[in-house]
Amino acid sequence: MRMSIRRFTRLTNGHSKKLENHEAAIALHYMHYNFCRIHASLRVTPAMEAGLAHHVWSIEEMVRLLD
Repeated sequence: MRMSIRRFTRLTNGHSKKLENHEAAIALHYMHYNFCRIHASLRVTPAMEAGLAHHVWSIEEMVRLLD
């Protein structure tokens, strides 16, 4: 969640200048958090724990969804 909060608070040229880009960055962050990152206490991804996925997704699998 740190990335999305930083995007709200940074006042540099690194922040999203368009709402559409900001929404895309937040969506990518949550997609990665829920499908690609193994949670420390769960030992699986949140999506796997919820029964939405059967394996840890790679970045490549996330990118394929964009096509």
